[in-house]
Formats: sequence, C-alpha cells, structure tokens
Amino acid sequence: MFTKLRGSRWLVAWAALVVVYFMWGSTFTAIQVAVREVPPFLMAGSRFLVAGVILYLVAGRTASGHHRPSLREVRAAAVVGALLLLGANGLVSWAELRVPSGMAALMIATVPLWMAVLAVLLNRASGPGVLGWAGVAVGLAGVALLAGPGSGGRLQPVFAAALLLSSLLWAAGSLYSRTAPLPRSLLQASALEMLAGGVGLVALGAATGELHQFHVQQVGPATVLAFGWLVVGGSLLGYSCYVFALASLPTTTVATYAYVNPLVAIVLGWVVLGQGLTLGTVAAAAMITVGVVLMVSGPALARRRRTAPVLAEGG
Repeated sequence: MFTKLRGSRWLVAWAALVVVYFMWGSTFTAIQVAVREVPPFLMAGSRFLVAGVILYLVAGRTASGHHRPSLREVRAAAVVGALLLLGANGLVSWAELRVPSGMAALMIATVPLWMAVLAVLLNRASGPGVLGWAGVAVGLAGVALLAGPGSGGRLQPVFAAALLLSSLLWAAGSLYSRTAPLPRSLLQASALEMLAGGVGLVALGAATGELHQFHVQQVGPATVLAFGWLVVGGSLLGYSCYVFALASLPTTTVATYAYVNPLVAIVLGWVVLGQGLTLGTVAAAAMITVGVVLMVSGPALARRRRTAPVLAEGG
C-alpha cells in the first residue's frame, strides 16, 4: 500500500512538473506583453499579491485543521519569496523591458547548472553524476547556440548579468526551500512566499519611481489578458506545481524545466510577438532536449550503481 502511494505521488509530481514545463514557458511571453504598459516591479508585485491572497484563502478552506503559521515558518517563507520572486522574478521582469522573451527564457536555462554547483558546494549532494554533468553541458551548449548572433542574440552585458543573477537567486531559493522550516501545507507555504515577494516587489517599484510611471488609462486588453494569465497560469497553477514537484522529486530533475521553458517561450515569441525563429533554433532545441534526458537519467543511474549488489568473484 505504501509503495502504491509513493508511486501515485511520483506520477502526480511528474504531472506537476509537466505543467511547469509549459505554463512557465508561456509566462515569459506574458511578461513581455505586460511590461509594455505596466512598470515591471509593480506588475510582478501586484501579480504575486493577488495570487498570494487567493491561494492563502484557498489553503485556509482546504486545510483539515486551522494551522496558523509560526513566526519561524513565516520568516522562512519570506526568505524563499525574497529569493525566488523579489530577486529572481523581479530581475526577469525588469530585463524583459529590453530582452526578447525567448532570449530571457534561455538565459534562465542556467538554473540547473547553478543548482548542481550550489548543491555540491553546500555538501547537500554528491553531484548529478557523469551523465548529469554531461546533460548540463549539452543543454547549456544548446542555450549558447540559441544566444549566438545567428539567433538574434547579442545581449547587452547589464541584462545578461541580471538574468544570470536571476538564475543564481532562483537556484539558491529552490535549494533553501527543500530544508527550510516552511508550513506543512504546500498551498500555505506558496501563498506566504507570494505575499512576501509581492510586497517586496511593490515596495521596490515604489522606491524606483514606478508609481509615477504607471497610468491606468494606458492599460489595454492585451495587458489585462497577460496579467490574468500570469496570476492564474503562472502563479496559482505554475508556482504551486513547482513547489509540489520540488518537494517530491530530485532537485536536478525539477531543474530541467529551465531547459524546456525556452523552447515554449521561443515558439510563443515567434507566434504571438513576431520574434525570429531560425534553423539554428531547431538544432539548439534538439541539444536542449538531449540535455533534459541526461539531466533526468544521470542522477537515477548514479544512485542505481551505488545501491547495486556486489557479486562475489566467480558468481
């Protein structure tokens, strides 16, 4: 019975990760549309505040017991929200003022590398194994091909640095969340993280003068639709699925979403925003897919070798 339950949780976790693959790939396009008319920090902050309030209310209604989070749990959720949402997502939203959505997504594909390196440095893992590291290398080579001059790359250094820092912050926040004293309810933890990140982003937007740049009358239907998609698809569904997958699957497996998101973002950028799509993109997509397969299979094979029985000589 226990094995069956574990198997069911594994399947649900993988289903959640597939949702993250496609939902978060689409959010890069939605962010690009939204920041045309709403300043980036205010847009991201209000998005997470709305989603956080909704999710917290849902968590309260679905909880079997009315567990009020402790100060320690709230503080841990605030740290995760600051790293993932205020820092990482805020930088992406700001960068997409100038960087095409597909390019931003492929720069974020460095998340698995940061996760693997940080996990080793913090002595929380022995590394993803030879195949896992090969997957990182192949996947990042695909990213480099996408970012090359033939794919319309040529990122300005300040935006490249911002997106790489975003990836590092996301990796650090994801690793911390695995051991942080968060609320037992994943919905409640996600809601608190969104509220903390949302408050921080709105405060940052106010501090940088975005309140004076925002004019409600300039917000059109496309921006409203994009914002609604970010709240529902990106935050309520996508972020909740990410938190569940992160609590149920190996970090390196969950990190492969960063290799799939660019493909979704590039296709949507081509279809919705008219961004370029070249033959080089197809080749890079193949490399990224191989990288995902290696990243997923590498750690599993390494664990299998470590736990395999040793046969006696002559056996």
